[in-house]
Amino acid sequence: MAARTSLRGERGVAFPRASAGAWVLALAFPIMLVHVDFQPGWDTTVGSTHAHIVLSDLAVLACLVAALAAVARDGLGRLRDGVPAWIAIGVFLVFVCAATVYPLRGSDPYPWHEHVVTTGKYVEYALLAPAAALLVRRSGDLRLLLLAVVASSSVASTLAVVQFFGWRIAGGWPAGYRQPSFLGHHDFAGLSGLALAIGLAAIAIPAWRLDRRLAVVAGVSGAVGLLLSGSLAGAIGLLAAGVVAAVVARGSWRRAAAILLVSAGVLGGVVLFRGDDVKSFLHFAGIGKKQEQLGVESYVQRTMLLYYGWRVFLDHPVLGAGWQASNDAYVYGPLLPALHRRFPDTPQQAFPSPQHPYGVQNAYAQGLSDLGAVGLVLFLGALLTPLALGGARLLRGPPDPCFLLPVAWLLVAMGVLTAIGLVAGIPLDAMLWLAAGLCAAAPLLDAREAPADRRERRGPHPGWGAVPPPSTGNGTVDLPT
Repeated sequence: MAARTSLRGERGVAFPRASAGAWVLALAFPIMLVHVDFQPGWDTTVGSTHAHIVLSDLAVLACLVAALAAVARDGLGRLRDGVPAWIAIGVFLVFVCAATVYPLRGSDPYPWHEHVVTTGKYVEYALLAPAAALLVRRSGDLRLLLLAVVASSSVASTLAVVQFFGWRIAGGWPAGYRQPSFLGHHDFAGLSGLALAIGLAAIAIPAWRLDRRLAVVAGVSGAVGLLLSGSLAGAIGLLAAGVVAAVVARGSWRRAAAILLVSAGVLGGVVLFRGDDVKSFLHFAGIGKKQEQLGVESYVQRTMLLYYGWRVFLDHPVLGAGWQASNDAYVYGPLLPALHRRFPDTPQQAFPSPQHPYGVQNAYAQGLSDLGAVGLVLFLGALLTPLALGGARLLRGPPDPCFLLPVAWLLVAMGVLTAIGLVAGIPLDAMLWLAAGLCAAAPLLDAREAPADRRERRGPHPGWGAVPPPSTGNGTVDLPT
């Protein structure tokens, strides 16, 4: 018998064959998504440094240990084609560590003993990028991860629907409002975008023999989740992923149009759902009749916090104020008079305070304020380098969901970053770095490829192996089963 190497598993297979490391990642993934407030944890103290360890930290650690086991068993060859991305990510993480130290050279009261904890947690999550490349080695491994994403999204969207209709559990907002599910609004949007991207990939590449029921569940749960999260940032990231999927489906204008219609429809639905906030922001921007702000208006406040981040950057243009320093009172305190002058109609509770250290709430703007121009360049490099590697493989090879999905996922996460800061240990961190790692990774090894064949592979190839197995001459690949 013969079998074809690709992600295209047999239709209807619920649990594909996967490695032990892939099972660790798939089981850890849902744990990483749970908001810290709903996780068991404990406090630990080392000197003057206090840390709160939660279950998701242990889940990430389990993935890193599984990745080390994979290295001991198979070596580092899986990381070879992604070397530019690993360098870019590594340099950025080194700079983040340095940004927890160099503020101590000045006279500012930088609380390094607090921020060193978040530095360690941020680096821990970022190491999921190479871990994903090491653990997701075969088509069955990736299919198992897709099942974990879809199952998590389905549970999250179901809970959000329950919250929307008035059952205020897991921190749910009042009935009829946007809901956080068990993650938080923007993390929920990120997960939903990942799930919907699976559905879009199924439309873009009809030859992908994904179980149709799984594709439908992914699409429905993702669309519902994005709408109920009310995250414009997540919807914009999904639109970017949809454009890429439409390009992949360019051979059929119907499929491309369907993908763009779904993506734009979700964005339009979120805009309508957030109509009051959008309307208030337009009034603030001078479009329509200006109205008095009676409470904290989301987009007006975000504009104010962006301006705050810009002012911090102007004071520290090269290296920034220091990792997470924009959350500290000694940084925002002196700027509060300027913020009040610039935004005179904004309620007092919208401004940073010891009770509400909002930070900048935009990862790219916070990159400028906390890490300076140098840090922002390194941060963008850590994201765009794997995106470029994954995009290049996607464009030069035949349409393959194994290339499309990581690129789409990374675009979704990068979109959500426009509404959430550089926060350590949140679900979006896990999704961001997993996507980056899969983008940077070399093509997947087929589960049935012999170890000897793996050792003989040389050089890049558009498919999921560095060199294709022997061809039968009719466009298929034969492997003994």
